[in-house]
Amino acid sequence: MDNSFLIEEAYNQEYGVVQHISTFARNDDLDAWSATFTQEWPLGSQRNQLGFTLPYMREGDSGGIGDIALHYRRQLREIHPQLAISPRFSVMLPTGRSEGGFGKGSPGLEVALPVSYILNDHFYAHTNGGMTLTPTAKAPNGSETAIFETFIGQSLVWLAHPRLNLLLELAWDTEETPLSNGAVLRSENFFLSPGVRGAINLSSGMQIVPGIAIPIGVGPSRGDRAVFLYLSVEHAFRR
Repeated sequence: MDNSFLIEEAYNQEYGVVQHISTFARNDDLDAWSATFTQEWPLGSQRNQLGFTLPYMREGDSGGIGDIALHYRRQLREIHPQLAISPRFSVMLPTGRSEGGFGKGSPGLEVALPVSYILNDHFYAHTNGGMTLTPTAKAPNGSETAIFETFIGQSLVWLAHPRLNLLLELAWDTEETPLSNGAVLRSENFFLSPGVRGAINLSSGMQIVPGIAIPIGVGPSRGDRAVFLYLSVEHAFRR
């Protein structure tokens, strides 16, 4: 029930428990890397969750903070004992420099639908789908254009041991970049990502989960390969 790497699970934070998630991804072919820091907080109960994601990106000799995302998730009432559904609504803040390619230069809205399903005692599945709308994304010359991006993904988690998981994830998304002539450049990304994570459970109740994955480009991303590092720290903030 822990967070996957590229795919979002549908289980909100338990009452009184906060999670800190750090990720790092590097693509040697592009001489680029990115990192994110996310916090997830329960709002009164597990039904409601607030969070934020702070991204940082670097390409070549330039880098900077990306667009910060503020999240709200509502875990729906139990439809089936093995099924969890948690629609997410996010507001994207224009904190990244659009002229450097680190942000869109405009507020945006994102809607996502994570669905998680317990297949049996050893396998979990997570399915994602969503879209992002940026009404006035800025082009290099300062002109504004609306862009619309989508994403979908699927993961399978094998509980190989109570403290060890093996993951296989598929993630596809579209990216749109506004051009100075008013047109929009559209591209696709498609990755197959095997990974592993382990849990360190401390006597205080804190749980530390490090993980690593190797996203491999397929289809439109054929030839791309990256290294993905993950670290989750979860602990109680109230009794």
